[in-house]
Amino acid sequence: MLIELPYEGRIYRPPSEADSLILQATIGCSWNKCVYCDMYRDKEFRVRPLEETLAHIEAAGRFHRKQVRKVFVADGDALVLDLEHWIRILDACRDAFPNLRRVSSYAWAQNVLEKSQDELTTLREHGLSLVYIGPESGDDMTLKRLGKGATFDDHVKAADRLRAAGIEQSVIFLLGAGGTARSMEHARESARLATAMDPKFLSALTLTVVPGTPIARAQEKGLYELPEVAALLAELRTFVAEASPTDAIFRTNHASNYLPVQGRLPRDRDAIVRVLDDALSGRIALRSEWMRGL
Repeated sequence: MLIELPYEGRIYRPPSEADSLILQATIGCSWNKCVYCDMYRDKEFRVRPLEETLAHIEAAGRFHRKQVRKVFVADGDALVLDLEHWIRILDACRDAFPNLRRVSSYAWAQNVLEKSQDELTTLREHGLSLVYIGPESGDDMTLKRLGKGATFDDHVKAADRLRAAGIEQSVIFLLGAGGTARSMEHARESARLATAMDPKFLSALTLTVVPGTPIARAQEKGLYELPEVAALLAELRTFVAEASPTDAIFRTNHASNYLPVQGRLPRDRDAIVRVLDDALSGRIALRSEWMRGL
């Protein structure tokens, strides 16, 4: 028997959460000022009443108790929830799903920094084991233009706090975020930030200019230009060649990308660079435009 899913609007989750139970504990994004993002522009941010989220967990536990192994807490930056709210959700998930292996959510660097080290450690103790953070760039000028509301140093501090709490990170960078004007600065500084944040999981997506977003309006005025495909691949090559986390699982499997690659960085750096060189020289076919998406 299927349960009625109490979702509002479009729901987004990372590719690796495809088989997760999605709990929409917040509606929209508390920041919602990133110029390229249109994921939550049709929603006014609010926290979903706790009893609604707990009821979703209880219903899922009745009908899918043993099947649920992963839970993803949505929407855009659910880490903004206060500690007691989180504890109730995490404890309910643990009670409802005996085979639960992971609870994760999106997070904004400032969400992390607004919580104390003790609060983050408590979240881990109650079951929050992974957060997805999208700096998108390590270049402070690009971060400012993107409207991220966080700097290179903010992201490093957030990563350090999460690591100290035992919460794993999946860190996301956005090819093309610097436009043509800062393409290489964006690539190099992103590699430097990936090294400094030192996540377990690392990925690159490709910026898509969505009509109606601030970056689309900037593009119309000639204030932003998305790099050509070859330049986007060159950014990715620079990123892979220069990023040196301790041991990160690296993927570009998101539908926005022209070339899916995967491996570990830095272990598989040379092999990935060879694949990128083959793609840049035309020896490997790229994903067709019609196959790409958000």
